[in-house]
Amino acid sequence: MRVGLLTIELAILEAQSLKDKRRVLKGTKERIRQTFNVSVAEVGHNDLPKRARLGVAVVSNESRAAQSQLDQVVDLVRRVRGVTLVDYESEVL
Repeated sequence: MRVGLLTIELAILEAQSLKDKRRVLKGTKERIRQTFNVSVAEVGHNDLPKRARLGVAVVSNESRAAQSQLDQVVDLVRRVRGVTLVDYESEVL
């Protein structure tokens, strides 16, 4: 069993409040979950309206499959409107 972990740093430039940020993140997290069947949570920058850190986890039989799925999550996040991918880090354990 392999566990893939992904940390994504996001900028939400149009958010003026935490409510705006939560609305954008809710849609983003739901889209990731539905598309890839992975676990997603906000894991940092909780009190900053224009920044967010998401954690994504996937379990797979093979390291290559886990890494591929995490790469696809990054590609999806790059295409999400209203969100700018600042940085990301992934690893497979």
